[in-house]
Amino acid sequence: MKKLLQEILAGIITAWLFSTFIYLEDWGISIKLLNTLLGVSAIAMLLYIPKRAVLFSGFFIGLFWFYWIGYSFKYQGVGYMEPFITLGFGIIYLIFFAPLALTKKPYIRALLLFGLSFVEPLGWNWLKPELLFVESYIGIYKYQFAIVLAALSLPALIKNKKYRFAPLLLLIAALNFGYPPQGDAPLKIKLVQTHIPQEKKWTREQLYPTISLIFSEIQKATRGGYDVVVLPESVFPLFLNKEPRLIATLKKASQKIAIVTGALLLEDGKHYNVAYKFEDGEFQIAKKLVLVPFGEYIPLPKFARKFINDTFFSGASDFVTAKAPTDFIIKGVKFRNAICYEATTDAIYKNHPKYLIAISNNAWFTPSIEPTLQNLLLRYFARKYGVAIYHATNDRGTGVIK
Repeated sequence: MKKLLQEILAGIITAWLFSTFIYLEDWGISIKLLNTLLGVSAIAMLLYIPKRAVLFSGFFIGLFWFYWIGYSFKYQGVGYMEPFITLGFGIIYLIFFAPLALTKKPYIRALLLFGLSFVEPLGWNWLKPELLFVESYIGIYKYQFAIVLAALSLPALIKNKKYRFAPLLLLIAALNFGYPPQGDAPLKIKLVQTHIPQEKKWTREQLYPTISLIFSEIQKATRGGYDVVVLPESVFPLFLNKEPRLIATLKKASQKIAIVTGALLLEDGKHYNVAYKFEDGEFQIAKKLVLVPFGEYIPLPKFARKFINDTFFSGASDFVTAKAPTDFIIKGVKFRNAICYEATTDAIYKNHPKYLIAISNNAWFTPSIEPTLQNLLLRYFARKYGVAIYHATNDRGTGVIK
């Protein structure tokens, strides 16, 4: 029993080291040296702790990173599933890290962990081991992660105590020596952050105040001399293409300022989560390319997908996607469009866009670390691809990300 308790404790400590950088960031604390030490320590623990401790660490990493995912289920009428979803993510990441528990040898665990860094359980890609170093002195590229793993695992192969820790010098090669340049877009861009509670967002009573707020923000941005105003994901809580009066009003407003806004689209009986760009009295629609697993689609075989969708989501997780990323040309400047989750996927950065407009609704998961984790992921992708990201949200997270 004592040994089991020690292994549970080792697993919890490892998970804590693996997760603390998120919570520190959420509290407004970002110290590169501390994040570097926490990240290196977390990886080292995963490589050296006992086999069963690895399983406990995976379980608690799943909880510490993703306890908030179940929050959104109450808005779909299945709030009773929240604890099961939280527990499920603990189990998913217990299984995810389980291959490391097949061996005691740190260098084999290092190889396995490097391989796992390419794996996205059920299409969900928000757990990236490299993310531990996004605000540290170590870089975020795969080769740098591989060097960290080598530096920490090779001491186990060296028998001579005098030179055992010499491989740690390899960490110098993993240091961040800079990322691709990220320039500012040559436009004055107003990013609007709204604060509409999710429980009110889709109610009839909230519709008029929301629309009034939207046009008030557009007018303020126009008076402020902005070239573009960007509003959050689905800020219009309706199928905008079925509202000709709103479309006409937005077209008129766009004669003075370009408008990018989230809404829904109903087309040929299919639902799309989209962004609309209004400019000079015309508009363009960008359909979402990458859907949220279990939020907008069910990442399971068709027979299971239909059963889960009908049973637990009342048919709500049935959005469809675009075939390719959409670029908006705004006043002669090209912006890649991204809606929430897809801004944290490699697919949206195809062909390395220079600027990206991202819109999100983070009220699904309030209050939690979700906006902070999303922001860290956006920094990861912005630096990886040399992109400046202009992010407008409902709740927290609005800003320019580099």
